[in-house]
Amino acid sequence: MSNKFSWVGSKKDFVDEKDIQTIDRVTVGRFGGNSSAGQYKNEDGCVVWVGEDWEFAAIFDAHYSAESAELVINTLEEYEQELTGILSKSRLPAFHHVQEKLLSIFQSDKFLDQCKKVKGETACLICIRKENYLWWFSVGDCVVYVFHPELIALGQFQLNQRQFYEWIGHVNTFDKAVPCFSSGVRELRKGMNRIFMSTDGLLECPGEPFSNPKDVADSLDAEQLGEAFSLILNEIEKNNVRDSTTMIGWTVDVSKQGSIPSDV
Repeated sequence: MSNKFSWVGSKKDFVDEKDIQTIDRVTVGRFGGNSSAGQYKNEDGCVVWVGEDWEFAAIFDAHYSAESAELVINTLEEYEQELTGILSKSRLPAFHHVQEKLLSIFQSDKFLDQCKKVKGETACLICIRKENYLWWFSVGDCVVYVFHPELIALGQFQLNQRQFYEWIGHVNTFDKAVPCFSSGVRELRKGMNRIFMSTDGLLECPGEPFSNPKDVADSLDAEQLGEAFSLILNEIEKNNVRDSTTMIGWTVDVSKQGSIPSDV
């Protein structure tokens, strides 16, 4: 592995403070919200692992407390070698093996018992890129976009749909008779693809400067993601956002031609 990073808001809340980190080729942006709007804690979290030819990124938006986000982060880190081993050893993207492993972890008696003991619950969004494919696994209302000129021209931005009343933790989708979650795989287009993940503080900011995905895409249309993240965080701070915002982004330059219609 080249690099890794993890954080949970209970350790450092970033209230009234913006922070941008670069983990290898992945950028992380954090803002805990404005105390002037009533914010006093941060219940977000994130995990980033970067391999030679893949990226693993997860974001969490908990409520009531950050305990549920901390539990899922600690659990992912406990199984880090197994999960990253699947990604590193497979020549082709083995997303189905990763999903099977995650489902076995989240439905294990050990994890379910731990969830019953935490205060609150968390949304969870995990994304993995390998080769020219992006896989996502979503519980709750965090969002992931892929920005590419061909897709933007057709009005396609967001991969997952925000799902409300769906969490991991004390209230737990994986403790139901039938667990509810979303997942999928997308082929990235030839050229520059920008992958962008965020908790909902960005979308629910007063004035809604980034509720339209096109506005997010326009803000990220810069040479350096760090500079773009700084502009986004400055904007939501200026709009006196209360909710915390955590963002993860990276750029993938794809050399393979993507699928095109047979009559073109």
